[in-house]
Amino acid sequence: MKYKLKFSRVLFLTVDVVALLGIGFVCLAPIWHVVMASVSDPTVLGSTRGLVFYPLKRVDTTAYHIILQYKKLWVSYGNTILYIIVHCGLTGVFTTIAGYVLSRKRLYFRNGFMMIISFTMLFNGGMIPTYILIRKLGMIDTPFAIVVPGMLNVFNILIMRTSMEGIPVELEESARMDGAGELTIMWKIILPLCKTTFAVIMLFTAVAKWNDYMSALLYLPTRTDLYPLQMVLRQILITSTADYTNAATMANTISIYKKSVEYAAIVVSTLPILCIYPFIQKYFVTGVTIGAVKS
Repeated sequence: MKYKLKFSRVLFLTVDVVALLGIGFVCLAPIWHVVMASVSDPTVLGSTRGLVFYPLKRVDTTAYHIILQYKKLWVSYGNTILYIIVHCGLTGVFTTIAGYVLSRKRLYFRNGFMMIISFTMLFNGGMIPTYILIRKLGMIDTPFAIVVPGMLNVFNILIMRTSMEGIPVELEESARMDGAGELTIMWKIILPLCKTTFAVIMLFTAVAKWNDYMSALLYLPTRTDLYPLQMVLRQILITSTADYTNAATMANTISIYKKSVEYAAIVVSTLPILCIYPFIQKYFVTGVTIGAVKS
């Protein structure tokens, strides 16, 4: 039996497909432009306007040879990975504890605590008071200024709390009858049942820390050896190429590669996220839905 689609349905599907294709093009075109520009002939690239959809004149990978010899880039890669591991570890531990405590209905003044915590989502001290606090704590020019601030995020706490509230209280009562303490119940019973939400929080945190350069800009004024990847990328994009072209052997006309090197640096710095994100994107929607809707 054939099902005949109504004209309104066909029109809706057509508009839907066209809109999604347009959105997809808007999202992918800049990425493709950067990749193609990074391997284009630099003499042609400098005089070209608009998007680049194919390598101009010829494929030239010299920009990648230059940027891959830049030692600060690899140091910043290591710094960023270390910051992500430590920051995600701290975020995971403290967010789990906060979510568990606030999800227990027997907690005295629970609504008051939630009101105070939620208030900080709308109103906070701002950049200058935060900087003064970090300086008073002696964390300026130290890795602690990168990994400690922001390890407790109110949004993450709310998601974790809501997810834990949806777990039947009978599981906790059964474990307590078997002699389990609070930490055992939290880590071995409650948290495994919230692993999807926990994984999403870790992914949000890792991506945010990967893209973070403002913390280093504010709190690492002199320790360039502690710069994360995005800070080094910022330097490449807004400063001259003199400090990273010394290692290149093709040096007489190296200034013409400045634009190509900028594009190559963007590709190198975003490649890990571009490779990983398509495989983990589906968990974002699932985890946020589980943590945001109370059953």
